[in-house]
Amino acid sequence: MASARSLTAPPESNESKTVVQDTVDQDNPTHSSGTPLRQQSLSDLFTIFASGFALISDGYQNNLMTMTNVLLKKEYPKEYTTTVSTRVSNALLVGEVIGQVVIGLTCDYLGRKTAIVFTTLMIVIGGILATASHGVSIDGMFWMMTIARGVVGFGAGGEYPASSTSASEAANDLTPKHRGPAFIMVTNFPLSFGGPFAVSIFLIVLLACQQTHYSTVWRVCFGIGCIWPLSVFYFRIRMLNSALYRRGAIKKHVPYMLVLRYYWKSLIGTCGAWFLYDFVTFPNGVFSATIISSVVHDGTILRTGEWQLLLGAIALPGVFLGAILCDRLGRKPIMMIGFSGYLIFGLIIGCAYDRVTKIVPLFVVFYGLMQSSGNFGPGNMLGLISSESYATGVRGTCYGLSAAIGKAGAAVGTQAFQPIKNHLGNKWTFIVAAICGVVGILVTFFFVPDLTGEDLRVRDEKFRAYLVSNGWDGDMGEDDLQAAADQVIAPGLSNDDAKFVNQTVKA
Repeated sequence: MASARSLTAPPESNESKTVVQDTVDQDNPTHSSGTPLRQQSLSDLFTIFASGFALISDGYQNNLMTMTNVLLKKEYPKEYTTTVSTRVSNALLVGEVIGQVVIGLTCDYLGRKTAIVFTTLMIVIGGILATASHGVSIDGMFWMMTIARGVVGFGAGGEYPASSTSASEAANDLTPKHRGPAFIMVTNFPLSFGGPFAVSIFLIVLLACQQTHYSTVWRVCFGIGCIWPLSVFYFRIRMLNSALYRRGAIKKHVPYMLVLRYYWKSLIGTCGAWFLYDFVTFPNGVFSATIISSVVHDGTILRTGEWQLLLGAIALPGVFLGAILCDRLGRKPIMMIGFSGYLIFGLIIGCAYDRVTKIVPLFVVFYGLMQSSGNFGPGNMLGLISSESYATGVRGTCYGLSAAIGKAGAAVGTQAFQPIKNHLGNKWTFIVAAICGVVGILVTFFFVPDLTGEDLRVRDEKFRAYLVSNGWDGDMGEDDLQAAADQVIAPGLSNDDAKFVNQTVKA
């Protein structure tokens, strides 16, 4: 049943007394949330930068096993079997899936700040346990490493919805016209940069240990992973929840059935595309050093690491190009172009694998271009689209669910990678990537929304109007901004958007 009250009631009406207006008093300037403008702006700025810097640690953790797998195989040739390697690598993924779902819900119910502080602590605790991995037997040590990596994964996975939603909402208030590029540069860029960054740290530690003392190398690398989240911990404790969250949070009686009815198509798009992207990109990241070491004639750890560093560097330009073009070409077209890169370069490498691998630089360049295509398209756009498609009250939940389905795809891809490689050959890992590219194009075309980069408050109000028109009468917002759903409207809506909201409520 629709509310009798209009969301766009004129200021003179009694209903409008609870409307939050975006006013700035000359003597005491305040944000629309009621927080001093300077304080909110500083918080938004620190939130954006702290999110970016913290996500470097996630990229570092996601890519750390790339070279560590090669090293552990050298150090423990009998004990570090394919089964153990897959188990240790998948531990991070399983933890990430759980973390993305749990923290996605948490950051909607308890706030962005609470979720972010908790994920930071989990990454640090897990990193310390991984560094101290020990057991009565070598197998016992690998089991402790598996559990520790799972704890790290829980924190790293939780960073996706917690940091990404915070960064998107902060960028929306701080720089609304450039929200897309700003979001990409503090989310996918640090995640992608984590690859070459992790390899660089690994090589430095390896050389410092004179390419021996393998146990010291991987323990130091695990320990260094604790530094990055700790470096921004103070700023995370001091941050404020975004104004969008304090106005649009739904902390009780979340209408999940209405959410599914409203967002079912978008959820199929973001979940399906993320599954396909991570199915390809994660195993190709984790096992890329293994593939390179198999085609490099001088297959030492140092030589493999150098080629791996080049591979990661070639993959980075796609992030910048996607950030530059996301507002000009649109989110959806860029994602389809990125999936097309999987098709093109996957088929080139797969069909000509025996010839291409004889020229290692050429192989690495094509391999890097395939990964760069992924960064340009789905790598950049999936997080951006997932942060823009859903209303603030359920943004963390829907973002976390989409990312979790993606990491489930990564786990499936990692589990399937070695069997495909062992039974069909390395070339089929690239042909399968090309097939996923085709499916990704189709999923994006039919299910991913074509967003224009509009103010997130507009989508919040349209969603609010939909809930009210379908009989939901819960409270939204927190603290002094909390009010009934049909009593609050975000400032700054255009006349057309306000008219749309009002007609929806009356319908």
